[in-house]
Amino acid sequence: MDRVGKIVFYEDRDFQGRYYECNSDCPELNTHFSRCNSVRVESGAWVLYERPNYLGYQYILTRGEYPDFQSWMGYNDSIRSCRIIRNTSGVFSIRVYERPDFSGQMLECTEDVNNLPERWHLREVHSAQVPEGTWVFFELPNYRGRQYLLERGQYRRFNEWAAMNPNVGSFRRVREF
Repeated sequence: MDRVGKIVFYEDRDFQGRYYECNSDCPELNTHFSRCNSVRVESGAWVLYERPNYLGYQYILTRGEYPDFQSWMGYNDSIRSCRIIRNTSGVFSIRVYERPDFSGQMLECTEDVNNLPERWHLREVHSAQVPEGTWVFFELPNYRGRQYLLERGQYRRFNEWAAMNPNVGSFRRVREF
């Protein structure tokens, strides 16, 4: 099922200044605005990227208002590409593994985990399988730090979800509200 979404990017904080409305994937936002300091997600769930062509830091946003880049845990005001997240069904399942290629200890979850090291006694995730739903890995506990989107599929190594290292402190489901 193809989802329809709407997101509005504003150049200034608190939804001020020039703005651009978007309702589909966009690999290059630079032609529409030079900086992004606030965002309003009117519908859908979105992944924003720091660089063009879906590269760089990722930020996963669901419906709501984000009055400044810190409110979506942004590192700066650079948003250069975005895409809608299409798999936000009500069914969620994820398996994380201690080692690459789905080996070592495994933890299977259907709910959010706000502190993985506390729950699993491991901080590193070297591979993952997502049978259902869409998930976000966070580098630190309590949904902090760098974010990585994991859609349905298999990830044999951490670099397959665009991470530079295997640190995962928390993860949660991507749900439309």
